[in-house]
Amino acid sequence: MAGAARTLFGDRLDLAAAYAELLATDGVVRGLIGPRETPRLWDRHLLNCAAIAERIPEGASVIDVGSGAGLPGLVLAIARPDLTVTLVEPLARRTSFLIEAVQHLGLTRSVRVFRGRAEEAATGSRDREPLSADIVTARAVAALDRLAAWCLPLAVPGGRLMALKGASAAEEIAEHASAVARLGGGEPELFQCGAGVIDPPATAIEVVRERVVGPARKKGPKRSRGGRRRSSQGRDR
Repeated sequence: MAGAARTLFGDRLDLAAAYAELLATDGVVRGLIGPRETPRLWDRHLLNCAAIAERIPEGASVIDVGSGAGLPGLVLAIARPDLTVTLVEPLARRTSFLIEAVQHLGLTRSVRVFRGRAEEAATGSRDREPLSADIVTARAVAALDRLAAWCLPLAVPGGRLMALKGASAAEEIAEHASAVARLGGGEPELFQCGAGVIDPPATAIEVVRERVVGPARKKGPKRSRGGRRRSSQGRDR
């Protein structure tokens, strides 16, 4: 495991170790990481997340949806200083941890934290421009169809959703490929990352954003046979 850590983090291994220490202390106290996970932080979490960096182009922008404790977004920012990473997380206690972790690790120039849902990040607001990135990551967030609905709008056209998955990844692709296509995504592809470095390799599903799909139209009020709208009680106005 030490050899895998050196391979994946290189000269930033000390920074990865500092992050692991944060997870094992503040992360546990704040309920972001279960106490039983601390002995497995490196193999189950840090190395698994760092392995997908091999699929990310040099200098890419990354949005990590449902970042939680920073997995995989903060891990990628540590392993790949060439990336710019935005951590998207709606819960206040998690975003507080992420902001403090980014400051503690000295990553404020390459990482920012967005408190809100993926839909809010994609649409923006009066005060904030919509977010977009070359790569949109997610880990242990939702099934592939819901991930595509949340994440593809955040990817630039031609950009990719990268979802870290487990043993059921192939079944998810078979079940949700048609829904992904309706949302503007290409054919989902399965990749094993970190082969020969970690065992087992990390499993990732990738989906290219091929088309920009607008929001579904809202159905208008029903009309009576005479063409007039019905009220909520069903009487003609």
